[in-house]
Amino acid sequence: MKHVLIAIFCAFTALSSFAGVKRYNLTSPDGKISIDVVTGNEVTYSVKVDDHIVLAPSKIGMKLTDGTVFGGSSTPRSAKTISVNNQIEALCYTKKQIVDLYKELKLSFSGYELIFRAYNDGVAYRFVSKRRKPFQVLSETADFSFPASWPAFIPYVCQNDEGEFNEQLHNSFESPYTRHAIASWDKKHLAFLPLMIEADHGVKLCITESDLLDYPGMFLYNGDCDNTLSGYFPEFALEKSVGDGDGRSLYVQKTAPYIAECEGECTFPWRAIGISRNDVEMANNDLVYKLASAPDSKQDFSWVKPGKVAWDWWNAMNIYGVDFKSGVNNETYKYYIDFASKFGIQYVIMDEGWSIGFEDLFHVVPQIDLKGLIAYAEERGVGIILWAGYGPFQKDVEKACKIYSEMGVKGFKVDFMDACDQDVVRFHRDAASIAAKYHMLMDFHGTYKPTGLHRTYPNVINYEGVYGLENMKWADEADQVTYDVTIPYIRFFAGPADYTQGAMRNATKGNFRAVNSEAMSQGTRCRQLAQYVIFSSPLNMLCDAPSNYLKEIECTEYIASVPEVWDETVAIDGKVGEYIVLARRKNDTWYVAALTNWDSRDIEINLDFIKSPANSMTIFRDGVNADKVARDYKKVTTEYPKNKVIKAHLAPGGGFVAIIKESQL
Repeated sequence: MKHVLIAIFCAFTALSSFAGVKRYNLTSPDGKISIDVVTGNEVTYSVKVDDHIVLAPSKIGMKLTDGTVFGGSSTPRSAKTISVNNQIEALCYTKKQIVDLYKELKLSFSGYELIFRAYNDGVAYRFVSKRRKPFQVLSETADFSFPASWPAFIPYVCQNDEGEFNEQLHNSFESPYTRHAIASWDKKHLAFLPLMIEADHGVKLCITESDLLDYPGMFLYNGDCDNTLSGYFPEFALEKSVGDGDGRSLYVQKTAPYIAECEGECTFPWRAIGISRNDVEMANNDLVYKLASAPDSKQDFSWVKPGKVAWDWWNAMNIYGVDFKSGVNNETYKYYIDFASKFGIQYVIMDEGWSIGFEDLFHVVPQIDLKGLIAYAEERGVGIILWAGYGPFQKDVEKACKIYSEMGVKGFKVDFMDACDQDVVRFHRDAASIAAKYHMLMDFHGTYKPTGLHRTYPNVINYEGVYGLENMKWADEADQVTYDVTIPYIRFFAGPADYTQGAMRNATKGNFRAVNSEAMSQGTRCRQLAQYVIFSSPLNMLCDAPSNYLKEIECTEYIASVPEVWDETVAIDGKVGEYIVLARRKNDTWYVAALTNWDSRDIEINLDFIKSPANSMTIFRDGVNADKVARDYKKVTTEYPKNKVIKAHLAPGGGFVAIIKESQL
């Protein structure tokens, strides 16, 4: 790994210093993004892009229960800047290598530090405590003030719930985006992250956090309906209990009058803003991954194996043409295992129902011979992953990982955390660490957005925190198609998502209806195929029933063959909420994919990024009647275009994929 560090210690000069006020400036390596920091009675920072203000002076600080204020009325003891040019070797990601190029300003105060970073594609800051004894954080000020009431894409919590904010903190972090001006904020609701702001001059800002390991996650709100969004943090949970029902989740019953308990010396999460000058750049932004803590160099994560997963829940185990009753039984899971083995699918997930009750992970229902199924799967090159509710799993993570890893289980899909208070955040970190000890994968379902834990612990193979395809089972009024061309720019900025695509029952806008037991997708068949390229998902579900896939061999072979992690990603074209065109490479094969909203679209895709010659390409495109029959598609093999331009027509709600193998010289 290459390191270039240039340090300038106290010689860093404040731009001005008078009456206790000091000003500092930090620019990105390319000089196009700048951060202005002002210290005095408080700390504020502002951001410019190409000399245009995109973030007006915004207050930041942390107040402790003993009255200490990080970012309060104090003067930095020293200021230090460094320039860094690293290369990150990424694991289970959308590219193999990441250039980690930034400039950093570290302001040292009595008892704490404040660090700012300026990248060519974003900015970030974090507090670092240097105290010697444990303490509590009473509150945090994390303001994002804008020069005007710009439009924003806002994922409100509980859009149909007008409860108090503390009632909104327990949620699944799944909401469509509402687009309106910042000052038109719905004061009855919090929003979770990431959240996108449409600044002037085509600039987009995506707000989130990274390296969240032992601190509550951040929400945003705008109580004054002005141009400032402010951080909102769950209080520290003192008591939790299972809710009425099946006990899969825990609900906070009592909180402390502070938000976090901290060790003396500790680092706090990065407050991060991704920056793009055109929309599609945000769909290939690595800021969250770069800011996250690197994995322990002493730990070997080479055992982590990304892959596809044959999944039973979305399709309600609706297999047919067999001689047994489908359900939670050995015959059904053997059918799933045989299907996975036939197509080289790496895993089968056994979702809810395999254990006796949701609260007991250590007793299997009598219809299931779990050890026998694991052995049956291993003989066929397939791994088993088990679903677990957060409530029972958190009682003894070590016991669950030890027992089931020894049995041969490859990982857990843990569900229904539905919160981001400090206790839940700690659970994610600790569960990842314990699972790594036993070489087990972790798929965090029912949880908040990724914050870089997948870099720190690469066995954290996926997250939900997305309004995924499961909603098509019950949400008649949902506009999933528009959402699909919005999340590549916002939700996927944070990291991978367990969206669970792959529907073989596809519907046009007028024909769609929610059917829980035999679900369908909105948009065309090729839309589902393209999502395997555009949506980042190292543990990637095949949501539909094996029986349906066996009737669609051509599509199933394609889905099984698409890589889950990549060597290179190129953002080609797109506009948030309208369309997206991306290309990803694994070894010598490129996958070029596109999605559109409900508008049909003719696009031209320039392939100049492919440097090696190619002879031919395989294309999956919307069929001529896909606007009426959404499952209509065409697979063709054609010559590689001499002018390196692909022309494609996308039906309403459509998609497109081209597979191009570079020629070997």
